Amino acid sequence: MQHANAPSQQPWYRQVGRSRWKSFVAAWIGYLLDGFDFVLITLVLTEISDDFHLDTIQAASLVSAAFITRWLGGAVLGALSDRFGRKLSMVVSILLYSVGSFACGFAWDYTSLFVARLAIGMGMAGEYSASATYVMESWPAHLRNRASGFLISGYSVGTILAAQVYKWVVPALGWRWMFYLGLIPVLVALWMRRALPEADDWTASVAGRQQRPNPFRPLFTTGARATLNVVLAVAAAVSLFAVFTPLGDGMVPVLSVLAGACLIVFAVQLGGRRGWLLYVSMIVTIFFAFLYSWPIQALLPTYLKSDLGYDPGQVTDALFYAGFGTMAGCWLAGFVGDWIGTRKAYACTLLGSLVFVFPVFAVRDSLPLLSVLLFVLQATSFGISGLLPRYIGGHFPTHTRAAALGFTYNVGALGGAVAPVLGARLASGMDLGQALAVLTFAGTLIVVLLVGFDVPARLGRLLDPDGPADHLMAEGGHDPADGKHGPARQYT
Repeated sequence: MQHANAPSQQPWYRQVGRSRWKSFVAAWIGYLLDGFDFVLITLVLTEISDDFHLDTIQAASLVSAAFITRWLGGAVLGALSDRFGRKLSMVVSILLYSVGSFACGFAWDYTSLFVARLAIGMGMAGEYSASATYVMESWPAHLRNRASGFLISGYSVGTILAAQVYKWVVPALGWRWMFYLGLIPVLVALWMRRALPEADDWTASVAGRQQRPNPFRPLFTTGARATLNVVLAVAAAVSLFAVFTPLGDGMVPVLSVLAGACLIVFAVQLGGRRGWLLYVSMIVTIFFAFLYSWPIQALLPTYLKSDLGYDPGQVTDALFYAGFGTMAGCWLAGFVGDWIGTRKAYACTLLGSLVFVFPVFAVRDSLPLLSVLLFVLQATSFGISGLLPRYIGGHFPTHTRAAALGFTYNVGALGGAVAPVLGARLASGMDLGQALAVLTFAGTLIVVLLVGFDVPARLGRLLDPDGPADHLMAEGGHDPADGKHGPARQYT
């Protein structure tokens, strides 16, 4: 008898089923809003800088602010998702980042805007972990690369929509209205999520348990350990806040090491005796993934306006092609990932993107040529990151997947906090475009090596040699692309 998740003779889109498509659309709209709300700050960075009299590094730190709380939001909302189901965390996360975005419109100075961005970061982290695990655990196992790529494409559509709204709203009404308008579509997403079925894998392996998962249990096994971890959490939060604000002037290296050490201690505890090396190596991989992709995501509008002298309409046109390229890349990643496997698709496409990095920043007088190059670069570099949820999620079992994905991804996402500030600092000694090209090229090459040589999984197998190579396949059936199948090993 054919396995329920095995490929059938039907077209792939019919294998997903109508109810799963409706669930996917609800999650996809959340990602669209995620992209819309998050990219707003990069579009209006120059206007905010003029109003609040900020220098380039201060302005870049506003982009970084949302990354500072992501580790906490990813862990907490991910644990909520593992314990009570994916749906609840999806609703809480979208409310959190939408309220934060709305608050940005009322900011009266640099500090108030920075604090509002912290709330956005927590909500985004929960949205990523809950929605990604929800969709992947609902789709047939052999289509889960497609589920991952298609879902992340919603973020790109949100960035395209934000760029179009920017062109019409900011010149007429000012930058604050961009944040006010970002709240309107939230009602649509909440309405669509009200009656979603729970994710199949979570329902099958967790919902019926008498004792629900508690991913934070290793942090509170004794009173002394609980006290220590509370202190570490406060130290990490305060250190990160100081690093990206004037509060930490002169102490950034020390504070960065302190924050990193606190988060690594959490990773070791959450991963446990068999999984800590996997957690740490996954964080490092994701850190460099953000370090290669976010210099362009955060500072491209600034580069187009300041270095190339583009007006708002030209900036919108360039960002449209960049965003559409990312969306197309996410779609392509899903098909290629299901065809040749997640890791091969990720590494090979990233390797190809290196050809286009420096040419993008060599074009100065031709908007059409720049737009085409941005489309291709974003499709092959940022677009392939549509496979990240699938890549990360396959390393962790269902009952800890959301918390593990949320924590490792969002700690690694601190690379996105470092990227714009590092790009701005490099730009003090070279052109901004050259600085962005150097960061993007170097970061991409490192990720190609880490993913291509399967470093996180290889390190994980040193401590847990009996674990499945891919939990999303082992728990969901047979994957024709990877050729792996079998039952999941029980984790305790």
